[in-house]
Amino acid sequence: MGLYPQIEPYDHGMLDVGDGNGVYWEVCGNPHGKPAVVLHGGPGSGCNSDSARYFDPAAYRIVVLDQRGCGRSTPHASAYGTDMSVNTTAHLIGDLELLRRELGIERWLVWGVSWGSVLGLRYAQTHPEAVSELVLVGVATGSSGEVALLTRGLGKIFPEAFERFLELVPEDERDGDLAAAYNRLIESPDAETRARAARAWTDWETATIPAPPRSVERYEDPVFRLAFARTVTHYFGNDHFLGDGDGGGCDGDSDGGGGGGGDSGDQAVVLRDAPLLKDIPGTLVQGSLDFGNLLGTVWRLHHAWPGSELVVVDDVGHNAGASGVVDALVAATDRYAAR
Repeated sequence: MGLYPQIEPYDHGMLDVGDGNGVYWEVCGNPHGKPAVVLHGGPGSGCNSDSARYFDPAAYRIVVLDQRGCGRSTPHASAYGTDMSVNTTAHLIGDLELLRRELGIERWLVWGVSWGSVLGLRYAQTHPEAVSELVLVGVATGSSGEVALLTRGLGKIFPEAFERFLELVPEDERDGDLAAAYNRLIESPDAETRARAARAWTDWETATIPAPPRSVERYEDPVFRLAFARTVTHYFGNDHFLGDGDGGGCDGDSDGGGGGGGDSGDQAVVLRDAPLLKDIPGTLVQGSLDFGNLLGTVWRLHHAWPGSELVVVDDVGHNAGASGVVDALVAATDRYAAR
């Protein structure tokens, strides 16, 4: 089956979302087709040339955007003066609603990869009237347990890489929240400290999450690397801003400790609120070798979400571009095009 051919956008713009931020967006496909929006991963990866290729361009009106601080959105997170306090899950959900209204869309299919699946799930839980279907891959829920696995738990599997990962962290912080510790390094006023921390963070990610060559190549760009590492650690070190005050009806499950521990009180509010998705059809596509599976999150989500389907692709990790994963995702969007 494979991806659909690349196409050029027929419309694009920069949406003023407030707080001094502009969010870049573009639309391609059929102007009269079924609306769909693509949520990239990271946080902070930005969209790419394949973002719209999971959809039949004759059937869909495909909206692609760069979330705050990354890609072509402004200001860029790589700039030291960029205010990250206005880059949270609640802000990104608000941006989606502004863009949906700006484009005159009543409801859209939400497609999300990795962090984009967290954002898509929380958006659908807080704005179910705006979401027709969900198609998610490399599924996560933004829980502290997931962050703890990615920053510390995998150290048992990759001990040499983990030892290098710890080198920059002050000794008195090595037993604590590693994402928050790295975020403090990346927020340092010293440019060399910021650059070294960003490099170490992406080296750890490359060692633990096998990625296609294009993704690895992006880490060689110091601007992308710094913005990506800054944004990821900002979210990882703050429980993905899914605790009390996320604007989405949470009731304070967050312990405020970031990704250093387990799910305090089942701090995965996205998983807790899965029943809110009961009227939204959804497809979850997961590689059988995705390390996130060690926590059983995607299975728990599937069983807590009436109307969802889970497609597990054998011998694939955290990779939305693997052939079996692509086929499953395209099959899902093709099927939903007729709804």
